[in-house]
Amino acid sequence: MEHTDHILIVDDDREIRELAGNFLRKNGLDVTFAADGRQMWTQLERGTFDLIVLDIMMPGDDGLVLCRELRSGKHRRIPILLLTARSDDMDRVLGLEMGADDYLTKPFVARELLARIKAVLRRTRMLPPNFQVTESGHQLRFGEWCLDTTARHLLDKEGTIVSLSGAEYRLLRVFLDHPQRVLTRDQLLNLTHGREADMFGRSIDLLVSRVRQRLREDAREPAFIKTVRSEGYVFASAVEVLEA
Repeated sequence: MEHTDHILIVDDDREIRELAGNFLRKNGLDVTFAADGRQMWTQLERGTFDLIVLDIMMPGDDGLVLCRELRSGKHRRIPILLLTARSDDMDRVLGLEMGADDYLTKPFVARELLARIKAVLRRTRMLPPNFQVTESGHQLRFGEWCLDTTARHLLDKEGTIVSLSGAEYRLLRVFLDHPQRVLTRDQLLNLTHGREADMFGRSIDLLVSRVRQRLREDAREPAFIKTVRSEGYVFASAVEVLEA
């Protein structure tokens, strides 16, 4: 039987919930509503969802807080699309840094919401189904390095902190979650840049170069991130998951 994607819309505006939900249902999706964070958690315990549409501006815990909590708990693998009424870029940046997969600014056209949902689901499913994501709130050790997934920074063998940009952290995290697997440039680009991937072209090579510099790799003979000719990159080291 063909799978029907189930979307959870979390928004305190009833009109937006119903207008968006009716349009998504007419286009073949299952939709469930929640008016706030409390209802969201209740719905997550009751059902299984393929994507969460999450409003930032809500009473109680706002969307950014809920996004962070979702990414640190058992529902961390559900894609998140943020809705924001603000024009401030900071909200969008914070949302993406906290793990959101995309964002849409209010007011929006329902057809664009549908397109964004389909794009996020398509990106999420690009990787083979047997890929697993490590638990949040752990340390990932490789060689003499350690990535703290809570603080989102690197630690060298002396325990010195090496700061990472958001894109650098996301790229390194993807490699550490999937060691010794060849990942194409398109897969890496979509996982690190999301909706802006087309704007960045083949800049994934530049991002890989920056991460190699953070790891103090020899560009001619890197120990960790190796280039696979005509295919992409592979993280060649074993990765150990430690309690944070």
